[in-house]
Amino acid sequence: MSGATAVGRPHTRLEGHDKVTGTARYAVEYPVEGVTYAQAVQATIARGEITRVDTVAALAVDGVLAVLHHGNAPRLATGVDAELFRLQEPTVHYRGQVVALVVAESIEAAREAARLVRLDYDAQPHRTELSAQDPGLYQPDHVNPSYPTDVLVGDFDAGFAAAEVRLELTYRTPAYHNSPMEPHASTAQWQDGRLLVHDSNQGSTPVQEVLARLFGLSPDVIRIINPHVGGAFGGKLYTKVQTVLAALAARHVDRPVRLALTRQQMFGPVGYRTPTIQRVRLGAGRDGRLVAVGHDAISQTSTMTEFAEQTAVYTRHMYATANLRSTHRLARLDVPTPFWMRAPGFAPGSFALESALDELALACRIDPVELRLRNDTPVDPDSGQPFTSRNLAACLTDGARRFGWAGRDQTPRARRAGRWLLGTGMAACTYPTRARPAAASAAASADGTFEVRINATDIGTGARTALWQVAADALGALPERVRIEVADSALPPANVAGGSMGLASWSWAVVRACERLCDRIAELRGSVPAEGLFVEVNTEEEVAAQSTLPRFAHGAHFAEVRVDSETGELRVLRQLGVFAVGRVVNPATLRSQLIGGMTMGLSMALHEAGVFDHRYGIWVNHDLASYHFSSNADVPAVQAHWVLDEDSQLNPLGIKGAGEIGIVGAAAAIANAVHHATGVRVRELPITLDKLLDS
Repeated sequence: MSGATAVGRPHTRLEGHDKVTGTARYAVEYPVEGVTYAQAVQATIARGEITRVDTVAALAVDGVLAVLHHGNAPRLATGVDAELFRLQEPTVHYRGQVVALVVAESIEAAREAARLVRLDYDAQPHRTELSAQDPGLYQPDHVNPSYPTDVLVGDFDAGFAAAEVRLELTYRTPAYHNSPMEPHASTAQWQDGRLLVHDSNQGSTPVQEVLARLFGLSPDVIRIINPHVGGAFGGKLYTKVQTVLAALAARHVDRPVRLALTRQQMFGPVGYRTPTIQRVRLGAGRDGRLVAVGHDAISQTSTMTEFAEQTAVYTRHMYATANLRSTHRLARLDVPTPFWMRAPGFAPGSFALESALDELALACRIDPVELRLRNDTPVDPDSGQPFTSRNLAACLTDGARRFGWAGRDQTPRARRAGRWLLGTGMAACTYPTRARPAAASAAASADGTFEVRINATDIGTGARTALWQVAADALGALPERVRIEVADSALPPANVAGGSMGLASWSWAVVRACERLCDRIAELRGSVPAEGLFVEVNTEEEVAAQSTLPRFAHGAHFAEVRVDSETGELRVLRQLGVFAVGRVVNPATLRSQLIGGMTMGLSMALHEAGVFDHRYGIWVNHDLASYHFSSNADVPAVQAHWVLDEDSQLNPLGIKGAGEIGIVGAAAAIANAVHHATGVRVRELPITLDKLLDS
């Protein structure tokens, strides 16, 4: 067999036509006979107990079939996941918790009835404010996903005390909300004891497994389908509350149930990025070489489930130092549980460290790019082991060249155009590259066509297309002769689309399945029998045998801003990023992912912040009108490039993954550019004009 090389060439998305024409179906768009609609009712207190549920008025609404609550809902298995144990107990853990569910013949009836459900509470005093002085701060056993909570290398205290230049700085980031365009949504239906769910998630295999445990079923009788997902950013990892409630309600009314959370309901019950308080201590010589690096992070979790953001883990792997200290402390508050969001830990952690590096560059009077080059290292400061590859220096130098960094005057407020103050800034970045076990099948037909199947999830990243390209090359076939099938728990199981490990993991299984199929065809001297050939592989043993060397992608961000000296109006003029992300499968979708991450970093720097009213325990800007994020007018010319980054110790194709690294460091580059323009150092995001005018 022979075919043109597909990997490395840009290709439009296979599902692109369906999406732009509106024929791609999402979780609550599939035609279902006899479908009903559900609407969630949320708690209006931050902590306490439900003492009475009055459903009389709600049940009187025409078309209402049921109002479920802790007193009448079908029972779920205990000990599975406290976040999913809804409608099972009267306890309220946070304001906005789902405490009842209305099911009706129409969505209008469901919403009207939900408004009429009356609940009485025994409200109790609540605590919702994150503080570095919180007496309840504690050290979790680990931080996400399984990193040590604290790390100490060398003697940090002695190294910091002896340093010629010492900085001790505090940075803060607010809560961020994932806010994908498609809300969390599910359509559930039972038939003959089997459960079918069309669901918006980042991986249906774990959803299938959790639902099986909650409902006391074998996973074999549950099927989860998610062919199109309208964005996620980490917020749809694993099983979410609407999936469980839709299945619960469908069992109760014995009809299919659709449940899509409203935009307002997505601010809290499905997770968010925790606010952080970060103390960074840097000790260096006059030449800028680091001798001690300390990073202490404080974040919040709920009273239900511990979620420990890995904020300071970024610092453990970034720059050479003989003395390293990083810690994490949690405050358990009466708030919704934080959850995964694009580049968890590394996005807020990089803002603190990369801003501090800029402050160190000024203190040492060294160019910020040169400072980072001087502190580059081929050895992971945390483990002491060599990186499998580290092309940070190439990203820094290539980015500086493309951006026009040479000759930059480091003096703040040195450039002006009328009322506008102009400035440039930069930051480096890194993100782990991982692979997890997956299974895939490959089949050949006598007509010369192939089908590759794997339960991968395309959340809008172009993963379906990239896997199709990988399969075509592995089969040595023309791409048009290959069909790829994904996003169904009935397919060979695979890990979630998250942690920048989706394509790195899935491609491994696809390559091995295609290789085995080719071997079978070769054994038959190139012929395929009339009934076809089929193989299935699992990479579990091969992935487990992989060495434990540190594996990371790297990059560098550059930004230029202008600030109105009289009003504080801030505009980003351009962003440029250069990344080392292993082998590139599809340049078109890779560039899209990197630019998307960089834009999200701009939004983090200038616009996004969950504003919490601690009196009532609620986010007040819980919709897309008041939760500000970057729109078209805010986004400048954004360029994303990459350098050659070969690494033979990753996976068969040397893929690192790039879904998250684009956001890491982007906010710091913009904050550093703002300081260069104005002389004002903003250490608490977002950078709003009041912070520039008041300083």
